[in-house]
Amino acid sequence: MADRRHGRPPDDGSPPRPPEARGPGVHDSVRLAVVIGALGVVFGDIGTSPIYTLQTVFNPSDPHPVPVTTGNVYGVVSLVFWSVVVIVLVTYVLLAMRADNEGEGGIMALITLLRRWGSQRGRQATVLAALGLFGASLFFGDSMITPAISVLSAVEGLKVVQPSLESAVVPVTAVILVMLFVVQRRGTAAVGRVFGPVMIVWFVAIGACGVAGIADHPEILRALSPTYAVGFLAGHFTTAFFALAAVVLAVTGAEALYADMGHFGRRSITRGWLFLVFPACVLSYLGQGALILADPANISSPFFLLVPDWGRLPMVLLATAATVIASQAVITGAYSVASQAAQLGYLPRLRIAHTSESAVGQIYVPWINWTLMVSVLTLVFAFRSSSALAFAFGMAVTGTITITTLLFFYVARAKWGTPVWLVAVGASVLLFVDLLFVAANLTKLVHGAWLPLLIGLTAFTVMTTWQRGRELVTVQRARHEGSLREFIDHLHSGEVPALRVSGTAVFLNRGKQTAPLAMRANVEHNHVRHDQVVILSIETEAVPRVSADQRITVDDLGYADDGIVHVTARFGYMETPDVPGTLAMLGPAETEGQLQLDQASYFLSKIELRRGKTPTMAPWRKRLFIATSYITADAAEYFGLPRDRTVIMGSHIEV
Repeated sequence: MADRRHGRPPDDGSPPRPPEARGPGVHDSVRLAVVIGALGVVFGDIGTSPIYTLQTVFNPSDPHPVPVTTGNVYGVVSLVFWSVVVIVLVTYVLLAMRADNEGEGGIMALITLLRRWGSQRGRQATVLAALGLFGASLFFGDSMITPAISVLSAVEGLKVVQPSLESAVVPVTAVILVMLFVVQRRGTAAVGRVFGPVMIVWFVAIGACGVAGIADHPEILRALSPTYAVGFLAGHFTTAFFALAAVVLAVTGAEALYADMGHFGRRSITRGWLFLVFPACVLSYLGQGALILADPANISSPFFLLVPDWGRLPMVLLATAATVIASQAVITGAYSVASQAAQLGYLPRLRIAHTSESAVGQIYVPWINWTLMVSVLTLVFAFRSSSALAFAFGMAVTGTITITTLLFFYVARAKWGTPVWLVAVGASVLLFVDLLFVAANLTKLVHGAWLPLLIGLTAFTVMTTWQRGRELVTVQRARHEGSLREFIDHLHSGEVPALRVSGTAVFLNRGKQTAPLAMRANVEHNHVRHDQVVILSIETEAVPRVSADQRITVDDLGYADDGIVHVTARFGYMETPDVPGTLAMLGPAETEGQLQLDQASYFLSKIELRRGKTPTMAPWRKRLFIATSYITADAAEYFGLPRDRTVIMGSHIEV
């Protein structure tokens, strides 16, 4: 029996990967175009937080309003600044973004690392992986709320320019959002090229307005001292505690920096953050604080009131464009999370379109796109204002941040062997901050914070149900298929009579242990087998991409002269399998030179799920599992099979 690995030589004509998508070991310079693209996709969410953060903190209609006093203004601005430093700069930029899975980031990458490096720790790693899955589920809630609150907050600037335009806010917001989701199919790179320059103008503009506000009241610079944040928390804990539920809005979008790392790379994102985004946001917060100190009435809309009268309408237009880009950040993050979840077995196979020839991480997931659009529009028409949505916003963000922090330190200990004392100290400090934000947002539970929790629990239930149902189907399917080795033995010995016909047949299968249902049906019912048979199994590895030399393994199953071979094709969880392209990698030595792939027939085994009486899952979970299966992408399209040469043979399995 032969078992051989084979791959294309380096010069295979495949599109080159961008420098930062090749993994952490490559030290190519960061191109300016990549940084600009990152500015147009990654930083929109966190970069537009100044529009509504301080306004929400001092919102008089809040159930627990923060009184507008000089001490409170200093305390709040200081809290905002140090929250951004601790959560965004330290937790994400300096720490979490170093825990990449061959260039890919996000909470799903952490789950993958956890499963790989924590496999020896059994139940502990399993529990943390489930917690990470819930964090990913909360990110879907963030992906729905962010576009709604961001675009609403910008369009509400029309009320500052002209109060009579208030009735147009919701319809205009809805139109803008629909246009945003429609253009997603053009791809992240195209969107980034358009949005990048806009975001550069945005950050320069908000930074300049902030400088003008600081120049009028330079004493606001005292808020940069951590003593004001600590003093506010210690001296007015109740007020500061409730304020944290709104302060957290300043760090929304931090997870998008991590989730979108595979699109643009850690170094491009880090440079964009340090040299433009962070300084501009800090200047804006300080300028708004100075404006509120000058006149407490400015809390109604400190961001837009910081702009001179002549520039407010242009700023509203610019803010609208920037918040559209803010929505882009979480939308692309949602694509990445959903794609990785599907490849890791938490969601059905989804149709994925790769939108760049050179950057393999840039994808478009139609089902996720349209689901998000419907959800976002529903939120806009239901809540109708950014202040109403603000209560719901923080819960998803704080939950995801806390879980990311916890998983990072676990991975740091398991993967890098970081000393226990250092892990304990670092985790204690950062988790204390995170849990303080979580607790503050729980006080808003009845005011809207229940919404992201509901979305997260729903997504978590769907993903865990799919994972469990998939395990049950695998067991049932194995019983139907039977042993591949025994089937081939019977076929070779003639115990199973079958007429050999010319040509090549490719049967897609789940592994090498069982016989493909389509092949078994073809032989046992049609009594036919092809001269050349390839049984192809596709494995998803716990890495983003698999190198060409590790792509395929060939096994002749002990009958090298019988025309039947088994091929294992390996793909990373960020790759979409291309079956014909993969089979083209096979050389004459692997197949005795007999395969006729240009005319090969492809056979798929389609499984129809039925709800059985066996108590494997609760009845409602069985119905959910079967319903979820309906969104599975067409297998022929997903695997790149030629329609005119693909045969689908069905079977049914009870769960």
